[in-house]
Amino acid sequence: MVKVDSLPRLLRKEVSRHAELLMLYAMLIVLALVYGVPFYWLIISSLKTSTELFTTPVVWFPKQLQWGNYLRAIFAFPFFLYLRNTLFIVGCNIVGSVFSATLAGYGFSRIKWKGRNWVFIIVLMTMMLPFQVIMIPLFMVFQKLRWIGTFAPLTVTPFLGNAFFIFLMRQFFLTIPEALSEAAFIDGAGEARIFSQICLPLVRPAVTTVAIFAFLNSWNDFLGPLLFMTRDRLYTLSIGVQQIMHANDPRWNLLMAIGVLMTLPVLIIFFLLQKYFIQGISFEGIKG
Repeated sequence: MVKVDSLPRLLRKEVSRHAELLMLYAMLIVLALVYGVPFYWLIISSLKTSTELFTTPVVWFPKQLQWGNYLRAIFAFPFFLYLRNTLFIVGCNIVGSVFSATLAGYGFSRIKWKGRNWVFIIVLMTMMLPFQVIMIPLFMVFQKLRWIGTFAPLTVTPFLGNAFFIFLMRQFFLTIPEALSEAAFIDGAGEARIFSQICLPLVRPAVTTVAIFAFLNSWNDFLGPLLFMTRDRLYTLSIGVQQIMHANDPRWNLLMAIGVLMTLPVLIIFFLLQKYFIQGISFEGIKG
């Protein structure tokens, strides 16, 4: 039985626990509003007329929803051509990033070779170089290879590896016990079979995370296509959005509509794969 003297202490502890939960929920609601209001503004602005966008006071909900803005935005530039180009580049980036990151990560974590750690340090050092520093040398290299004006600069380079993706895969491969590889090796399995049938299925969250990051990087990339895609028929959606804006008459409501269309795939993929994504970036999985 609970003593009578302990009841006030238990009551205070219960009240304190509920107060902490209340403060936590209040803080989460505030943060949700902070992040949700800009997204609401993007959606609702895509359904306004040009006049309502700049009306004072602010119009939080239009008198009449302009669903035709989405249709007009799609036909304001070659939307489907640029969408096809974007999806092709995104697909190559996902395949290339997963292929190179898994192989390099496995080599840096499971195969012992001389100078492995030093080479890995050099790979990590490349993460400190922003794209703006290397874009001119890259342009000169691609120009010598006659890749400028083709998809090659954005579709071949992912197969050469990304430092962050390699680091992520290496850390996950290190969490796999060496005993599994040793047992498979004793049974006659080679490195290729150990990699494909034992190690790779165990790092599926990390593979999914690499695929999601590769999708986000290539889907939102603006500077890369701007530098290397010199022909209109090779443009991506991020470049095509500029064509909606005229120097004398920017069509902001159509720009907002395209912004919504480009944001939806990101949200859908995140919500469908959030379990693997969270597992992939959690510190519980990154050990070794």
